[in-house]
Amino acid sequence: MASTPVSPAHRRKILRVIFISLLLDLISFTFILPLFPRLLEFYRSREAADASPHSLLNRILLGLNAYKQSFSRTISDRYDVVLLGGALGSLFSMLQAIASPFIGSLSDRYGRRTALLWSMAGNIASVALWLAATDFRTFLASRVVGGLSEGNVQLATAMAADISNAEQRAATMAMVGACFSIAFTFGPALGAALATVQTVAANPFATAAGVSLLLILIETLYLYLYLPETLPSYRMSQPADVSVSTSTTRAKATSRTNSYLLLNTTHFIFILFFSGMEFSLPFMTYDLFAYTSSQTGKLLGFMGLLASILQGGVTRRLNPLLAIQIGVTACAASLFLLGRLTTEAGLWIAAGLLAITTSTVVTGLNTLSSFEAAEAERGGKLGNHRSWGQAGRALGPLLFCSLYWWAGREAAYGIGAAGMLGVSGLVFGALKAPPITSESQ
Repeated sequence: MASTPVSPAHRRKILRVIFISLLLDLISFTFILPLFPRLLEFYRSREAADASPHSLLNRILLGLNAYKQSFSRTISDRYDVVLLGGALGSLFSMLQAIASPFIGSLSDRYGRRTALLWSMAGNIASVALWLAATDFRTFLASRVVGGLSEGNVQLATAMAADISNAEQRAATMAMVGACFSIAFTFGPALGAALATVQTVAANPFATAAGVSLLLILIETLYLYLYLPETLPSYRMSQPADVSVSTSTTRAKATSRTNSYLLLNTTHFIFILFFSGMEFSLPFMTYDLFAYTSSQTGKLLGFMGLLASILQGGVTRRLNPLLAIQIGVTACAASLFLLGRLTTEAGLWIAAGLLAITTSTVVTGLNTLSSFEAAEAERGGKLGNHRSWGQAGRALGPLLFCSLYWWAGREAAYGIGAAGMLGVSGLVFGALKAPPITSESQ
């Protein structure tokens, strides 16, 4: 359904606010990613010094070790902390899968701006807990609060759809995707640099946490001062007509090109395989080429930089279905190559293909999903769409790494490539471009 028209000047203003705020949010979010191994080593050594075998962290580590020892292959102890980081990542994604539909529905009922500001309050609490986390329990609480409250990405997507017509939608969604690529290119490096500056003896990561909190506070103030409501005024001013408006627009949406079951299933299966591969990449580069964390970081930085260039220059001009088709094809080729490569040159070629995937698939799926949702239900529908993807992200690393350790690299990436070919079957055989995008392209 077409969005309520807004003037070009007003639209540019809102897009600027969305871009700046989302970039601040994602840079703050990515600070912690390269710090996980050192963070968890810090908490493990701290609890070992306290001689508390029944502590929460020690019980979790015992469970992970029992899981690791169930495989026939010997798995190095250096992966203990990586496994724990993966478990925390899966927990965060699963909490996001639970919370996203509720956050989206609240934005439909009370407005995007209100929902986003409440989400920011949760983000502030989460980062404040990290700043104060001198023990693992407090750090875990910060991840739980963050997982349940983080709604910036889905609400930014909904707001971008609110103010974009069919011709503008793909370019607008590519802008949201570019924020991810830029943040994941520079945020982790900045977080790692800040972690070398120690300001609080009880928490050596307080500097990184403090700057992350400062960015979140600046973002919240910026949103409060400059973000207008993007939900159409009739939806905000006529709550009594919610059931009529929603049922009418839902009837129109279900007559559109792609069902939400198809879009959500495609999103889930794609993220399931892609996130599993993504999480296993540091294991593979270490096993095959003895890469250090710095070398792996350069590889990931190359992927992020290339993806941001592609999103800004190519993806924004593509029909969303074509973008998805290109992305899943590149991903299948990359997984096939990763299972058989023997040289570093092959690794960097595979990374380039994954950058193409990163810059296209999720952006295209979000665009198609936004076309199928009416204005009155867009927040909830996009929240459900994100929920399916986050569920895949919660399960993918566990399943893929289990397969990697049980059957080996060749089998794991071969099955991943076969799974991505299955996703390609859905994308090429079932998904269709909405008529309005076909006409506009």
